[in-house]
Amino acid sequence: MRQWPHSFARSPSLRLQALDQQQPSTLQLWFSKRLSLPIFTGSRILEVDGKPINIVLMDKSSGKVVPTSLPHAIKLEIVVLDGDFPPDDNDEDWTSEEFNRHVVKERIGKRPLLAGELNVIMRDGIAPIGDIEFTDNSCWIRCRKFRVAVRVAPGTNQGGVRIREAISEAFAVKDHRGELYKKHYPPMLHDEVWRLEKIGKDGAFHRKLSSEGIKTVQDFLKLAVIDTLKLRNILGIGMSDKMWEVTIKHAMTCDTGSKMHIYRGPDYTIFLDPVCKLIRADFNGHTFSNRDAMSPLNKAYIDKLVKEAYARWNNLEEIDGVLNDNIALLTQGDQTVEQFANNQPAAASVVTYDQNQYYSDKSGSYVANNNTQMGCCEWSLNQAYSPAPFANGFPFSFSVTQSDGEITASGSSSVDVDVITRQN
Repeated sequence: MRQWPHSFARSPSLRLQALDQQQPSTLQLWFSKRLSLPIFTGSRILEVDGKPINIVLMDKSSGKVVPTSLPHAIKLEIVVLDGDFPPDDNDEDWTSEEFNRHVVKERIGKRPLLAGELNVIMRDGIAPIGDIEFTDNSCWIRCRKFRVAVRVAPGTNQGGVRIREAISEAFAVKDHRGELYKKHYPPMLHDEVWRLEKIGKDGAFHRKLSSEGIKTVQDFLKLAVIDTLKLRNILGIGMSDKMWEVTIKHAMTCDTGSKMHIYRGPDYTIFLDPVCKLIRADFNGHTFSNRDAMSPLNKAYIDKLVKEAYARWNNLEEIDGVLNDNIALLTQGDQTVEQFANNQPAAASVVTYDQNQYYSDKSGSYVANNNTQMGCCEWSLNQAYSPAPFANGFPFSFSVTQSDGEITASGSSSVDVDVITRQN
């Protein structure tokens, strides 16, 4: 008997029942995390990390979950609220009557607005929510937004103490067909090009790109690397510099993977990544990597070969740069260990590379203007390089003879390198 007063003072469940009902309750239902947006009709509503929604019972005075020794389970009901309620997202002083007045029901002749497991049981202060989904969009109400809310089911509050409702952030609900048009983050190489920001499906930009054979994100990135100015001209003046910057930055988040494309000639082998960016070039046993400092003449010659490879893309050899049996790249810190298979020529030296060095550099500042070209052999985001255009293609017939590390033009003892221009 002497222990009872002590137990009474420590028991959360008894304290809950002993609360003065005239005093505001500090107990409130909460969504454990924000919802995953956007939300489409017919799609399951989940937390931002893609996991099922969990509702927890919180004590606002302490910020902690209420202890689990409640005398009974709590039955909860999931409803839809008008997105305008409460007027202030920080306002949590609504009454039950105000809350109930803003519950949204389905339109006349429509199915219930929410479908699925709309009644759940909270035990030990936690209530997982199963499959719930909207059956209608939110465009028909004034604010064009809904909120998901959770309340104690009417007539089931045995303790008699009010537990304030949980209310999510406001959001628009789009028709399921809209999901077919949404963008991908990040985009994939094989995604259709309209998955990029500012390029709408079947819109003007999409039609212009398709007419030039640019169907996928990979096609878009390849041309961006080879000839940015041509890509900008295809899109036309309707795509402003600001829009272009948004589009190219989105495209640059694409994971290019580990595939390598090989363009072979009589005395050279060019290795490219899936977006036509140079990895390395081998000439008669001499290797130039994308990290090597090259003379303008060598760089111009390699640019020419890369453009040739781009024109013959469908005929290039494709290998996996990581799994291919003939290439093993082992990197430890700044040291590179080169390994070769027994059938690999010693001259075909292997140089490690960062496959996403260009496109994953979020710190770079891309300067978007009509005169800026990314260049087919770009080394960094904020520097662009391309050979000067010629009316009849390149003015030299290049061979692969080497003199002091230079790749020279056949039939000419010297080359006017002034034709090479650098654009920043």
